[in-house]
Amino acid sequence: MDFNIKNLWVLDIAGVEVWITETMMNTWIIMLLLTMLAVIVRVKLRTFKQVPTGFQNAIEAIIESFDNFVHNTVGDKFMYLGNWFFMVFTFVLISSLGGLFGLRPPTADWTTAFALALVTFGMIQVMGIIHRKGKYLKSFFEPYVIFFPLNFIGELARPISLSFRLFGNALAGVIFMSLIYGLIPIYLRFALPAALHFYFDLFSGVLQTYIFCVLSLTFISSASSAGAP
Repeated sequence: MDFNIKNLWVLDIAGVEVWITETMMNTWIIMLLLTMLAVIVRVKLRTFKQVPTGFQNAIEAIIESFDNFVHNTVGDKFMYLGNWFFMVFTFVLISSLGGLFGLRPPTADWTTAFALALVTFGMIQVMGIIHRKGKYLKSFFEPYVIFFPLNFIGELARPISLSFRLFGNALAGVIFMSLIYGLIPIYLRFALPAALHFYFDLFSGVLQTYIFCVLSLTFISSASSAGAP
């Protein structure tokens, strides 16, 4: 691995240079993998059993666990958000696990982390307006009108803080593992880094994915709640 994001190709489209970066390529690989998994699950579950066994039982356990996670975080009112955040959860998680196979996590590129956080920011605003209407817009001017700049900056800080938390942890793992591989002899590279990969790519990956989804759901629920400021 390298600290820098590699530029793999430069395409000339109607006189405009389009750079195909390592982040884009790895993102497409993960998207392809998720699409293939979705197709396999759809085909496997074509014959649905009332009493699940084997593969169906495993899939239902995963879905039920995530539904419980969403329910415990935001309650019944926002259960329909589970579909989106299940996709986000699986994408970010597989991005982190890709480090086990030598893929630089797309979330180690701030643009990817910020794009995910920006969607959360948009959902916060939309859900706040839908559920609280004028009261949500009024909250930007409370307790007094002069506080609008501070409230507005505070709202803008949410996607930035979300993205940097995810990006910073992913990039830290990339940098640290790159240093380890560069410092130890070649014959030790198959043994010593294993425990570190377990921490940075598996444990930290699962933890940061969980935190990103919990904070996103909490922010959306808070903005949509009647008791929110």
